[in-house]
Amino acid sequence: MDRRELSDRYVNPYTDFGFKKLFGTEINKDLLISFINSLLHGKEVVKDLTYLNTEHLGTGEADRKAVFDVYCENEKGEKILVEMQRGEQQFFKDRSLYYATFPIREQGQKGEWNYKLKAVYVIGILNFTFDEQSDDFYHHEVKLMDTRSKEVFYDKLTFIYLEMPKFNKSEEELNGMFEKWLFVLRNLSRLMERPKALQERIFTKLFEAAEIAKFTKTEYDNYEESLKIYRDWKNTIDTAELKGEKKGFKKGEKSGIEKGRKEGAKKKAIEMAQSLKAKGVAISIIAECSGLSEEEINSL
Repeated sequence: MDRRELSDRYVNPYTDFGFKKLFGTEINKDLLISFINSLLHGKEVVKDLTYLNTEHLGTGEADRKAVFDVYCENEKGEKILVEMQRGEQQFFKDRSLYYATFPIREQGQKGEWNYKLKAVYVIGILNFTFDEQSDDFYHHEVKLMDTRSKEVFYDKLTFIYLEMPKFNKSEEELNGMFEKWLFVLRNLSRLMERPKALQERIFTKLFEAAEIAKFTKTEYDNYEESLKIYRDWKNTIDTAELKGEKKGFKKGEKSGIEKGRKEGAKKKAIEMAQSLKAKGVAISIIAECSGLSEEEINSL
């Protein structure tokens, strides 16, 4: 690699290059296995993974295709789709459901088939929040459920969403592999050394794989390009949000002035009506002069 000034020691996992280097390569698949097992809390143990083609076409030539970040299957043939959602999309839940249809349909068999399916897991690492009701609930596990009994209706389709901006635990607060993995994803590009809390062997491999100084020249150039795209995209999003805030403020300010003006006019109209009514002026005339209804004037 060329000698260049590096501001970060470790790769940014939110870049396309960084995410796929850590989780989308055969040489680092044990990182992905550890991460997935930490998510499932021991309910499903993944012993081995096979990477599958990430580009998928619809059933017809005119159908929209889908390109996954990471797509694999475990030793039981269950499909696991992992997506890094770098920014909020208007229909991101719809997108997750649409993507889930590919590993489901691909299990279809020609000829006689009883429709038995392998489980499908869709894991979304979200660099945004969608649940505004809770500031600290960041791990969502979604299955098809019977709304009356509240029991899982179908346990072979699971959506797991991680709202990363909500995970703000410090190194000292980490408890278990799940929280350690979230800490790594949330803070990796900001770290200058491996935290003492992450002493497991799997994190030794992760920090070695993530160290930018060990990249080949080609890897470094690809990462720089990926990082540039990520920064440009983030700047675009931040600018749009700032403009939205300013627009909302101006709209609110204008709305407030208009509301104040209307309230002031209504107060003057009431005062006028009260004065005329005290002088015995007919209600119909007061209504015409003040703009108030006869019902409003009678109630004064």
